[in-house]
Amino acid sequence: MVQPLRFSANLGFLWTDRPLVARIHAAKAAGFAAVECHWPFETPATEVKAALSETGLPMLALNTHPGDLAAGDFGLCVLIDRLPEARAAIEQAVDYAAQIGARAVHVMAGRNGDISCFLEALEFACGRAAAKGVDILIEPLNTHDVPGYTLTTTEQAAAIIGRLERPNLRMMFDCYHVARMEGDVLARFKAVQPLIGHLQIAAVPDRGPPDHGTLDYKALLADIAALGWHQAIGAEYRPDGATQAGLGWMQRLTD
Repeated sequence: MVQPLRFSANLGFLWTDRPLVARIHAAKAAGFAAVECHWPFETPATEVKAALSETGLPMLALNTHPGDLAAGDFGLCVLIDRLPEARAAIEQAVDYAAQIGARAVHVMAGRNGDISCFLEALEFACGRAAAKGVDILIEPLNTHDVPGYTLTTTEQAAAIIGRLERPNLRMMFDCYHVARMEGDVLARFKAVQPLIGHLQIAAVPDRGPPDHGTLDYKALLADIAALGWHQAIGAEYRPDGATQAGLGWMQRLTD
């Protein structure tokens, strides 16, 4: 029997007019089954853990610190001369995840860098995370949104996972990024499904709410559920205005 779809609110994009703790409570009130975030580190872990306990929502994932976004950074782990910073960012994220009970850390690769450096950083991350019961995620990003990003396809991510053979290393499969880089999302999902640790959605090509655009999520998610995907699906999209006013997509995708 196919289970009903459940969604995780990505608090890096949703309710950004509120503090992180308030976003967690808003996600609960809106009917989300889980939450995830980008860089929560300015909020004390004790406060986030308390909010998760109060709402009963699991935190599925958070990201390593991206570096200096204003200067063009989008991750540090492929940059040989910044490997110490990358390791510090990994330790920070893994420690924070362990404190709040988050299931995974997305280790951001970075732009215009060296894959061998990324592999070294991932070995370090997997070791530190395994000791705390945390998974590591890597995510291919499309080069329309993130020019120069070093990890861009699911095939590339699968090769890295296969090479490292770390049981806590998984793929973040963002349907939006996959559609923009590789086209047939369902075919790519089937090809790498055993490696996927988290699934995300957003409209293609505008990254808005996932109930419009060129990718039919109602059909796609039904197919993915039929293939055995039962975990909460990350809603990592850019709202059209106030988050609360634009949540009708959840009902439309599950009707």
